[in-house]
Amino acid sequence: MTEQSTKIPYYQAQNNEVELFEHAYNNQLPLLIKGPTGCGKTRFIEHMAAKLGRPLYTIACHDDLTAADLVGRHLIGDGETYWHDGPLTKAVREGAICYLDEVVEARKDTTVVLHPLSDNRRILPIERTGEVLKAAPEFMLVVSYNPGYQNLLKGMKPSTRQRFIAMRFDYPDKATEIEIIQQETAIDVDTASQLIELAHVLRILKDHDLEESASTRLLVYAATLIKSGFDPVEACRAAIIEPLSDDEETVSALMEVVNAKIEMT
Repeated sequence: MTEQSTKIPYYQAQNNEVELFEHAYNNQLPLLIKGPTGCGKTRFIEHMAAKLGRPLYTIACHDDLTAADLVGRHLIGDGETYWHDGPLTKAVREGAICYLDEVVEARKDTTVVLHPLSDNRRILPIERTGEVLKAAPEFMLVVSYNPGYQNLLKGMKPSTRQRFIAMRFDYPDKATEIEIIQQETAIDVDTASQLIELAHVLRILKDHDLEESASTRLLVYAATLIKSGFDPVEACRAAIIEPLSDDEETVSALMEVVNAKIEMT
């Protein structure tokens, strides 16, 4: 998927990630971003691609993703066979930014095709056509994953991880997260603050009873519903609590936290 816009998507920097990304881009270095779900990794990449004026190809990785899905394949049309570039190949040719989201979800034989692009060679061999593409100077490879999901089967191999420079993302501090929610939804500061307080409690519980914690993305969803006039408590149920758990008892317990933290209208 290609994304390019004249408008730069909103992003509130937390540390030196913007500067580091720019230095990586200028020096043709591949970048690895580690962080929990919904903390702003994808928005950051969209922001930087627009800021640098480069096309962006985003690939959502999964178990069924093949090397051909990245590189391309031969297709049949109008009675003849022709080659169709995959998103990685298009990015290499065009000098675009190629972003592989949750790269550890891809099959190991798929990520191997990234190796010659993530070292000083910056090449993409296309075995089916015999072509060896030299990446355009503006090409940049960016991958991300959630370390919290890592296990023996889903971890990134050290031989792959050490080909990248890396940055670690986390959920923003309270003041920054309030600013993000207000910027995205135009919600009032009091409501934004209540949502942040709720998220803080849920993120503590994540280490005990929840597989995943309340992301900034979910807080934005809740704020959007509240801003449009939906009941605040029910907005939190639909946008935050229900996405966190399928267990009815857990949902009921978490709703008690919501009732304690969110003022009803």
